[in-house]
Amino acid sequence: MMNRQKTVWITGASSGLGLHTAFAFRDAGYRVIAGARSFTRGCRDGIEQLPLDVTDEDSVNAFVSAAHEISPRADVLIQCAGILILGPCEELTTDEYRRVMDTNFLGMVRVNRAVLPLMREQGGGRVILFSSINGLLGIPFESAYTASKHAIEGYTECLQTEVKPFNIEVMLVEPGDHRSGSDRYRMHAGASGSDSPYAADYASMAGVMHHDETNGSDPDVLGRKLVKYAGRRRLPYRKCIASADQHMAVWLHKFAPARLNASIIRDYYIKK
Repeated sequence: MMNRQKTVWITGASSGLGLHTAFAFRDAGYRVIAGARSFTRGCRDGIEQLPLDVTDEDSVNAFVSAAHEISPRADVLIQCAGILILGPCEELTTDEYRRVMDTNFLGMVRVNRAVLPLMREQGGGRVILFSSINGLLGIPFESAYTASKHAIEGYTECLQTEVKPFNIEVMLVEPGDHRSGSDRYRMHAGASGSDSPYAADYASMAGVMHHDETNGSDPDVLGRKLVKYAGRRRLPYRKCIASADQHMAVWLHKFAPARLNASIIRDYYIKK
């Protein structure tokens, strides 16, 4: 049976996969300390909630300090915070790219920098970082999100090798489409409109994306899988948690000729 004294810290836990992950660890007996921009300090539904804006260094440090007061150990750190801004590469602004990278990638870096010293001092720990199948392949009109997830993939491979001497294990989780999320964190490029030369293709992609998310995998299952992985003797290096067809898309991206793969992805998202 899992040691009920173990503590998990979770970022981006107000909605979507972060929220479902928090519930899964709570139900498994962990003490859950969750952070999100919309939170105020308090305990709700058996979860300790703390305000956290991963784009703000002071907010990150305040979260870590408060979490450490609640529990002297951070046995598991799970980073789920993220936003999505959709739009054509040509029309997404530099500020929109910067906003996504600052939250999805640099936000993760900030939290790791603050938590890793605590894990070294306590003799080890486990870090689970949310990438996506977008970290393995590109999807049209999701370039900012895809770039941030590719950055996480490379960063995590570096981190895994660096922290090994300190008994810290790091895992990449690459979710496919799940029935979760919030429109608060799914935005559209400000420059895009009905007069855009990309308007028809963009509308097609958005429709396919909505369908796939509405009919996606169960987020509670993902949460329970993370509990299982966190409890293993060794943390897996990476796990793609997705439907069979999305696993096939990842396989094709890895092994099929690049031109063929690009054609398959475009035909799937952009209907004529």
